Formats: sequence, C-alpha cells, structure tokens
Amino acid sequence: MSEAALVQATIGDSEFDRDTAVTLREPGVYDIDLSAGWTIITAVNGGYLLAVLGRALGEALPHSDPFTISAHYLTASQPGPALIRTDVVRTGRTLSTGQASLFQYDEEGREVERIRVLASYGDLDTLPDDVRTSAEPPAIPPMDQCFGPQDGPSPVPGSSAITDRLMLKLDPATLGWALGAPSGKGEMRAWFGLADGRDADPLSLLLAVDALPPTAFEIGLSGWVPTVELTVHVRCRPAPGPLRVSITTRNLAGGFLEEDAEVWDSADRLVAQSRQLARVRLG
Repeated sequence: MSEAALVQATIGDSEFDRDTAVTLREPGVYDIDLSAGWTIITAVNGGYLLAVLGRALGEALPHSDPFTISAHYLTASQPGPALIRTDVVRTGRTLSTGQASLFQYDEEGREVERIRVLASYGDLDTLPDDVRTSAEPPAIPPMDQCFGPQDGPSPVPGSSAITDRLMLKLDPATLGWALGAPSGKGEMRAWFGLADGRDADPLSLLLAVDALPPTAFEIGLSGWVPTVELTVHVRCRPAPGPLRVSITTRNLAGGFLEEDAEVWDSADRLVAQSRQLARVRLG
C-alpha cells in the first residue's frame, strides 16, 4: 500500500476532485486539463469524463446534484487541455436542466466536439424518505474474498492507469474471463471505491457506473469497448463506505451491447442506476 493510501482523502480534497476541477473562463465556459491518470490504453475513461461535465453543470446551474444525466460520446477524448461550454435550458424550483459539450483541438487548432450531455439537477437532500422497491442489493462475497486488478494481468493490453486510482474488488463469480473461461453470462460485480479513500458523492457515482471491466469480457470478447451513449440516474446521496456495483448485459447484437448498472451504498440503498450502449469488436 502506498503512503498516499494510508491517509484517507475527503470529498473536496482528493485526486478525483483535483482531476475533475474546472476553471471558469467566462460565463458558461470552463477550461480543464484532462488527466492521464484516468485512461485505459490512451483514451480517457467515459465515467471520469461524465464526472468532469457533471461538475461543470453543477457550477453552471442553480442546483448542484445530478438527478439524470445523458451523454453521447462522439469521439475519443485524450489527456490534455479541453474546453466545456454549458447552456442553461430551464430553471425551476426543484429541478434545473442544462446541456454541456466538451471540446478538444485537432492538429490545426480546430475545435473537435468529444461529448454532448443533457442533464437535470436538483437537491438530493430535499427528497422524501419514502422508498417502495423490489430491487435488492447484489450478492457479492466479502471484500477479502474478491480480487482486484493487481491480482492478475491487465484485461486490456497497454496502459490502464485508471486502475491505480480505484479500489476495485471483483466478485470471483464474474472473473471467468481472467482465467480463460468466461461464463457467457454478461455479468460483472464488484466492491468499488477510490484508492485514496475518498467517500462517494453524487459526482463520483457518475464514475462508478463505468469503472468496472466490460461485461463483454465475461461474454467471451476482448479488447476495448467504447461507450456510445450513457445515461445515469442518481437516486440519493450515498452513505460513507464502499459501494457495490452490479452490471448486466442481456443482449449483444449488431456489434453493440447494453450495460445496465446498479450502485448500492453501505446502507443497502440503491443510490444510482445507469444504462449504457457500447460498441464491441467482433472476430
């Protein structure tokens, strides 16, 4: 364990917060330097990018908590300078809606749009406590019976810098792909946290839904699985402690699959849900 991991980071004072921080250039326009620490191979992770845009919208809108956020990933983002433009679509008493786009620059200095987002924000602390649900937390073995990226080879050849910034402990029942014997079930489950000990908040939930190995691995495929579209619903503010993330895929067709994710906190509450459409390379 590194010396940094011995001191628990706090919300607002962690690597995640520093690497998602945006700088106001002018009203509605923000600058950020996308960190290479959240990459897989050379591309920046989609959940980290969604958190970056989520932070910018939280500053641009009168409400600070994402309730629902949908992103279309147009081109792969690279580490380095980026520009975010936000637009307030509507503001209300309980919900505000905005949109945002992230741009980088090509070799000739022209703007290239990487991601476009539409989101509604509110105040999670004002929601009623009434819960009526048939959903149940995923059955994951205790953390000391699960396995992390450090326990085996990288699932994707090349750099996976993001794994150094995460606390991931994968359910052995979803690790057949790592042993050369994928189950074919399209399931992935894990304990999740940030490596520096920072507790989860609504913004880091946007990362959590896209931080596990792709379900495509357990279906029997390998390689990068780029996100086409990702929608996240944040249901409540997570309690301190590790999260449990469960992701399932029911249908792979035409080179695309869906990933349905649930995120549960230490109080056994469903704190976030998502659906993602991703592209896979067949053959």
